[in-house]
Amino acid sequence: MANAKLNRRALITGRVLSTERVIAPPGCEIASIIVQARPERLVDLETAINALPGCEIHGRDARGKLVVVTEAPDAGNLGSLLNTIQSLPDVYSAALVFHAIETA
Repeated sequence: MANAKLNRRALITGRVLSTERVIAPPGCEIASIIVQARPERLVDLETAINALPGCEIHGRDARGKLVVVTEAPDAGNLGSLLNTIQSLPDVYSAALVFHAIETA
């Protein structure tokens, strides 16, 4: 990596450009998602969310709110995961409330 060229685009996008190819930074995307759903369906929804890769339920409110913490390899997978959760039956909304990039 001693020969790697840094430029503005590489720094903004979090990538380092080498003479051979674009090298993605190591690490993963970590996020928290607040999910609002039908209160009487929370148990089934928790099961469905826990079955998704990288998802864990870290908080629950009997009025229909769940706090989901997730880990994904990149922002694209994180966005797909958020869309998947929003599309689950009985989900009114799913909102990203925290996002961080964890570097190795």
